[in-house]
Amino acid sequence: MPLLLLLLFIGIPIAEIAVFIEVGDQIGLGWTLASIFATAIIGTALVRHQGLQTLARVRASMDRKELPVQDLISGVCILVAGLLLVTPGFVTDTIGFLLLIPPFRLALGAFVLTSLMRNGRFTMRSAGGMGGGFRQPPKGRGPIIDGEFEEIDKDAPKNPDSPWTKGSGNSIENKEDDR
Repeated sequence: MPLLLLLLFIGIPIAEIAVFIEVGDQIGLGWTLASIFATAIIGTALVRHQGLQTLARVRASMDRKELPVQDLISGVCILVAGLLLVTPGFVTDTIGFLLLIPPFRLALGAFVLTSLMRNGRFTMRSAGGMGGGFRQPPKGRGPIIDGEFEEIDKDAPKNPDSPWTKGSGNSIENKEDDR
């Protein structure tokens, strides 16, 4: 992973410089600079619009007690797109605009989640009121808790051998009597 980050930090600026040189050679310095400013302005407007829409969907999902996984992934993609679009360069702008296309975000999010779950670095669970409630594990799987119990009448004589009645006042009966 550190090697990949190093390659990105070195490779992206080199690619940007190469594309700047080629584009500047084709359309000139003025148009190259104008296109960089234009993509930053258009990108910022798109990021703001899509970000506010995604935030509204996240809030609505949370109000319905649903876990907004897809919208949260979209939000992260939109945030990264915003950072890429305000960074000067054609390569970063292209990646940023791709992240603003909803089907691309959906496919990228599915790919990332699938690869994380396959590697065992990420699990998705649902519990409580979020995401449709607790789902039982498939038949024959999951933890099995086996135990025995005995109903005790309050007025029944106390068993001196019971671990619940031994000790320094920490028994259940003693706690009930303290109330």
